[in-house]
Amino acid sequence: MSEILLQATGLRKSFGKTDNRVEVLHGVDLTARCGEMAAIVGASGSGKTTLLQILGTLDTPDGGELLFNGHSLLSCGENELSRHRNVNTGFIFQFHHLLPEFTALENVMLPGRIGGCRLGELARQAEQLLARVGLEDRLHHRPGELSGGEQQRVALARALVLQPLLLLADEPTGNLDMNSGNAVFSLLHDFCRSLDLCVIMVTHNLNLAAAMDKKYILVDGKLLENDCPASEFGEKSKLSADLTGMRGL
Repeated sequence: MSEILLQATGLRKSFGKTDNRVEVLHGVDLTARCGEMAAIVGASGSGKTTLLQILGTLDTPDGGELLFNGHSLLSCGENELSRHRNVNTGFIFQFHHLLPEFTALENVMLPGRIGGCRLGELARQAEQLLARVGLEDRLHHRPGELSGGEQQRVALARALVLQPLLLLADEPTGNLDMNSGNAVFSLLHDFCRSLDLCVIMVTHNLNLAAAMDKKYILVDGKLLENDCPASEFGEKSKLSADLTGMRGL
């Protein structure tokens, strides 16, 4: 079995003032391993994005523990966390967040430029990744000259250019048509296996979730692991999501 890369224990997060505080995460536990894909599903507003941001150290929990390769991330200073995010963690969002004035190649190179990498080596790595996602003939196109699926593939290459161990994806196929979404997911799956990459993906697409190694449902601020067969997962996930929505989360 692959080694544990990321381990969350008892994560809690609330929002609002003291007299009207809403607890979004109520003791979340999660274990993620190298070479493994994990899906997180749940009703809108249940805290999926909040959880992903905490796992990526973009937000801080009110309590709990978060370990990366056995090292506590919650005890790190901001400079160390910035370095961790740049080197160890790749992010993909529902909106690609590409810089419109930069070409595809320049967008992919951006994390390495921030990290002070050598430009020649960085450019070669970026070109190889763009070729791997099928965009070798789009290196010098700007985002406005690319389709939605192509833009998201550029974002995927950007997330992987520094060869992170962890990839966090927040609805990466949510704005894409079915064919483009399936193509992006297929690339995520291939990178996960070939690079021994740990992928944690928030999604409303139960078909994609069912194809992943682990399936979690966020209900009432708790993360429940669903170990039922893929053929049954969609129906059970839909039921849990419906129940969550009825509880007003």
